[in-house]
Amino acid sequence: MDLPKRAADTPFGVLVKPGKAYFWCACGLSESQPFCDGSHKDTGFSPVRYEATEEARVFFCGCKATGNQPLCDGSHSNK
Repeated sequence: MDLPKRAADTPFGVLVKPGKAYFWCACGLSESQPFCDGSHKDTGFSPVRYEATEEARVFFCGCKATGNQPLCDGSHSNK
């Protein structure tokens, strides 16, 4: 698998908690988007760890094309 599967055309807004680690799905195959469920096995992709430093709503990339993994950078608008 060379390119990730586009999981969504928009980002996933998630309220994150300080001190908690989140593992963003980089392959696009997870059924638990935007988070990893282990579906990347044998794809060459690995989840990306995001650790929240404060309680906030963050936007995890859904298109998997962001240059700012795991957060959305607007790349979904360039499809």
